[in-house]
Amino acid sequence: MATQLEKTPTPSSALAVPSPVSPPPADPSTLGLRRIPGRIPWIVWPLAFIELTERFSYIGTIVVLVNYIQQPLPPSSPAGAGGHDGQSGALGLGQRVSTAVTTFDTFWSYSMPLLAGWVADAYWGRWRTIAAGAVAAFGGHVLVVASAVPAVLVAGGGRASLGLVVAGIVVMGVGTGALKANTAPLVATQVMASAGPAEVLTTLKTGERVVIDRALTVTRLYMYFYALLNVGAIVGPTGMVYAEKYVGFWLAFVLPAGMYVVCPAVMWVCRRRCVKEEPAGGSTLAVAFRLWRMAMRGRWSWNLVKMYKLTTSPTFWHAALPSHLPPSRTPSWFATHSITDIYIADLARGLRACRIFLWYPIYWLAYNQMNNNLTSQAATLNTHRLPNDFISNLNPIALIILIPVCEHALYPWLRRAGFPLHPLNRITAGFGVAAAALVWAAVLQYYIYTHSACGTHANSCPPVRSLSVMLQAGPYVLIAASEMLAVTTGMEYAFVQAPESMKSLVMAVFLFMAALACVVAQAFVPLAGDPLLVWNYGVMAVLVAGAGAGFWWCSRGMMGDEVVGEGAEGEREGEGETAQGQGKEEGKEEGVGVVGPQGAVAVV
Repeated sequence: MATQLEKTPTPSSALAVPSPVSPPPADPSTLGLRRIPGRIPWIVWPLAFIELTERFSYIGTIVVLVNYIQQPLPPSSPAGAGGHDGQSGALGLGQRVSTAVTTFDTFWSYSMPLLAGWVADAYWGRWRTIAAGAVAAFGGHVLVVASAVPAVLVAGGGRASLGLVVAGIVVMGVGTGALKANTAPLVATQVMASAGPAEVLTTLKTGERVVIDRALTVTRLYMYFYALLNVGAIVGPTGMVYAEKYVGFWLAFVLPAGMYVVCPAVMWVCRRRCVKEEPAGGSTLAVAFRLWRMAMRGRWSWNLVKMYKLTTSPTFWHAALPSHLPPSRTPSWFATHSITDIYIADLARGLRACRIFLWYPIYWLAYNQMNNNLTSQAATLNTHRLPNDFISNLNPIALIILIPVCEHALYPWLRRAGFPLHPLNRITAGFGVAAAALVWAAVLQYYIYTHSACGTHANSCPPVRSLSVMLQAGPYVLIAASEMLAVTTGMEYAFVQAPESMKSLVMAVFLFMAALACVVAQAFVPLAGDPLLVWNYGVMAVLVAGAGAGFWWCSRGMMGDEVVGEGAEGEREGEGETAQGQGKEEGKEEGVGVVGPQGAVAVV
């Protein structure tokens, strides 16, 4: 038997009162009870297959492109296959060109979510945008397959192949962006639609009374969703690198194209059972910009310190609140777009989330080492006859193992011990673990240089037989742990903080940070080669550690401001402390108090 514990919302007239906001008392019936996630509806898994296909395509393609662009065409294979003991290759343009092209691929693929998120929220809806994205991604793969046909590879010294690859990356990136920006919010919407109230008191078969917490359900969803994506990240690169090694690059690029052929059938099966939200019918981004411009009146200043203080003031949005505007000064478009105090408070919360995402480009700078430089590093080690780009599979394998271990063992143990990991603390830890991964890579690169017959030009010599490629397990596993902490939590945070009409767009902003990382990475391309690779990894480690410290400093006063996710790891378990009260020591400033779906009061 289950009992709903939904809190009574505060009247809208109280939302705009600029007074100190105290957290509401915890429901006495839930004190001391264990909190558990609810069930995840089955419709989530076929929808997640679409994103699995995108991961299969993106990760597999970017891994194969390293050898395709960097290594020369083997004389024994016009298709580029290296065979049992050889090195696969095609264009022979070197590591720096390979790094530049794969970096552009990442930049483009993570920029397109901004366009796709805006189109989905304002015009097409997530369902139609995902369908269009799958078609575009398939078309891009057709171009890449054409570039790897043996007749094209040997014609014109590979210039035609390079042009087709770049064109394919551009078209494929449009599809990738559409899927990345919209699949995760669409999947989370299915959970929110079926989860019911924020809290449900129920009794298990064992007789234990527990609280089914919707926030924990969303956290579990994103953990499992990310684990499933990494199944694609294992199968894709594994199948593609062996196809590249023993048959040729054309077959490697055909495999993800075949996966996209299955996506329309999956969408057809799910079309009637999937909860599809209608688009807002106008540019929500334009409305948000107009509201922000209203709030900025009187806050512009040539003194940047003064302007920073004015724009981060708790009263920043008061100039745009309908309750603060006399009827004569209220714009007519407020009524057209149903602008209320709650709407502006939701917008402010979403923008606060976007602000802390600005630290993520440095994280992605570290992560992207796995897509290019670590693959090249593997070619200088003893691969034991494995393809040098096969070792990258350790990353998704580690994720698939770590996610259930943490979700079912580590996180519950920490909650019972009274040390719940708040989402923002998890993200900070993720930055630290990523820095440790790069330190490991720097040390390994140092030993490669000291053991190579060519010294600091190891890429020009045969592999160092005394050093096993399995030494790379450290960086790959640590990066996997950092993804679990920083990336899955970032996706969750983007969803729960975003206004309903801007969920795809806020998710796109989170993803766009990876694109910005590619812009920053261009400054480090001169380090992406011998003899400077130790400096490359070392500098990246220092940057990501500093970014983690900066992230913690900027987010330390935001603990507990979540509306759906405040209970994700900081649930109120047996201590009488409400999660929304965490981090409110600094919440004695004036602000707009908004009661969210769980009754949590956030100051914006």
